[in-house]
Amino acid sequence: MSATFITSFDTTGPGPRVAVKDLIDMAGVPTTAGSRVLAETAGPAAADAACLAGLRAAGARIVGKTNLHELALGVTGINPWFGTPENPLGPLLAPGGSSSGSAVAVATGEADVAYGTDTGGSIRIPAACCGISGLKTTWGRIPLDGVRPLSPSMDTVGPMAADVAGLILGMQLLEPGFTVAAAAGSPRVGRVRVPAAPDIDDAVTAALRATSWEVTDVDPAQWGAATKATGPLLVNEAYQTNKDILERDADRISPDVAARLDTGRQCTPAQLAAASEERERWRAQLAALFERFDLLVTPVLTISPPPLDRATDLLESRCTLPVNLAGVPALALPVPARGPLPASIQLVSAPGAEERLLAAGAVVEAAVSA
Repeated sequence: MSATFITSFDTTGPGPRVAVKDLIDMAGVPTTAGSRVLAETAGPAAADAACLAGLRAAGARIVGKTNLHELALGVTGINPWFGTPENPLGPLLAPGGSSSGSAVAVATGEADVAYGTDTGGSIRIPAACCGISGLKTTWGRIPLDGVRPLSPSMDTVGPMAADVAGLILGMQLLEPGFTVAAAAGSPRVGRVRVPAAPDIDDAVTAALRATSWEVTDVDPAQWGAATKATGPLLVNEAYQTNKDILERDADRISPDVAARLDTGRQCTPAQLAAASEERERWRAQLAALFERFDLLVTPVLTISPPPLDRATDLLESRCTLPVNLAGVPALALPVPARGPLPASIQLVSAPGAEERLLAAGAVVEAAVSA
């Protein structure tokens, strides 16, 4: 079995093929979270996670439980226990994390849709690394009952697919009755000018020009402050979720994951209070921005997908954390770049606006393909 899946199933029969991240309970199957410590003691889940109900009702086929960065606490997708899913854009490239197996299952055609989770970018980063699309949903929109928590104030479930049509199918399986909004003219677009490699910056510029939308530059200072504030809150909550594992089995956890959990343990009340205050400021600032704009745009990554031996570059190059801090939805789409690897554009919208966000994503997708 490839490192894409921790558990594979028979895929014969009708219905869309769906891969499910092994952070999501599936009745009768253990949930490992990509951790050998959990795998050794995990029994079969007693019931499906709530987010699988629509999939079951629609007759979709679960092709497997996908691999991930251990405990979902990492962006490289490298997993020393279950293997590292191979990026189909290049075997020496990082697949991105934490939803690495879900991204690779879609990119290789082994699944039509994959479910991932996104707490700090874990859907959008691997989507960007593997050249596919991914949707981080509004916090609280998709139920998390039966999904192993990481940072409960930021955790979300969302779909990954080759294109926007696949994401729409994924949302229909997660939320029966979901429909995309009708096109309503040109959206008001604010481009957050985060520093990025020239090829990436140019790729985002070209994609926006292809849409003929009117675009206004937005000062990235607020985005940067929100990025810094997210880290302490995320890793402290991750520590609270996983402290029993850290205290009992620290030497049997991936070193990078153990170090992150320990950083969360060491966060002081003053640090957390300051980060919480910044979160409230950021939410107010973002609400004001969405009075002026329908969409905010950044790259997902400020660099091209890095090689495995430089995979940790993803930690500094991601433009995803402010989205999770605010709890708003965001869409990652591949767009052409000058080099052999695609870039990924991130479209961000107001809470609960996935219907309009995917409609806008379809416009970008069509424009760059024309």
